[in-house]
Amino acid sequence: MGSRHQPVLLHEVAHALTVQKDDIVVDATLGGGGHAVELVKGLGGNGLFIGFDADADAIPRTQKVLEGCHIPIHLINANFRHLAGELHKLNIRRITKVLFDLGWSSYQLDSGRGFSFLKDEPLRMTYAKEDSALTAEVVVNTWSESSLADVIYGFGEERYARRIAKAIVTHRVKTPFKTSRELAEVIYATVPPVYRKGRLHPATRTFQALRIAVNDELGALSEGLRAARELLEDGGRIAVISFHSIEDRIVKQTFVKWEKEGSGHRVTKKPITPTPEEIDRNPHARSAKLRVIEKISYESPHTKNKQIRPFDIPGEA
Repeated sequence: MGSRHQPVLLHEVAHALTVQKDDIVVDATLGGGGHAVELVKGLGGNGLFIGFDADADAIPRTQKVLEGCHIPIHLINANFRHLAGELHKLNIRRITKVLFDLGWSSYQLDSGRGFSFLKDEPLRMTYAKEDSALTAEVVVNTWSESSLADVIYGFGEERYARRIAKAIVTHRVKTPFKTSRELAEVIYATVPPVYRKGRLHPATRTFQALRIAVNDELGALSEGLRAARELLEDGGRIAVISFHSIEDRIVKQTFVKWEKEGSGHRVTKKPITPTPEEIDRNPHARSAKLRVIEKISYESPHTKNKQIRPFDIPGEA
């Protein structure tokens, strides 16, 4: 692939989705195209591959790694929350296999959009290149101290969320934040000295929380899962790789709910995690968890063979 990015749980995903030649496969997060290369191997006949990514740069990267494929391929620059609408534009009404890889690739660290706290970049943290109504710069410079603390704790699970939020508000009064390094330095100076010696950089969880808030990642996940489930054929499978507990909790609760409703069967009761060998090769895989569900029909006594029971995301109307 010619990049530093390594796809996580590659063989486990391929085994769980068991792609067949006539499948219609959706990779909801192309990244560097590593999973895409593996998924298209099983396709042929009437098979079709559709890939999504909110980052426009992922499209030419994936086009390059999929050169020479002899099956129809559609690569779409869009957030997977728009999965249903984009597939309808292509007149695709059914899919059979779906992968959501919720990690973010090494390419994004080099995107110049402020994802890295080790670089002095504009504080955007948006996946899309175009101007957005909401950026990390807007969040840290305008949101209230209590809102910042709630986001940093809720989305980042940061124990010093209130202390960091207070420091951000105090600093911005004198000098508004402009770059990722400025923010990282304030966070580093704010936390206790012992916290600076941990495995993670003190800014890691705060940057994660801001990224999630700016891109509404949890809302997108709920919408994407629901859309995939609605388009999935009976016997089709959805696989999700998550990297932190908040996302994994949403996926687990959603899959459990579908199973209780009788509209899905969890292929993985417990998440699949990387082997020690994979973690040695790729330390970033350490926190990855793979969950898989298979769609099954719900047959009521009155609508047998005519209706699939409705489903929804926990907490949604």
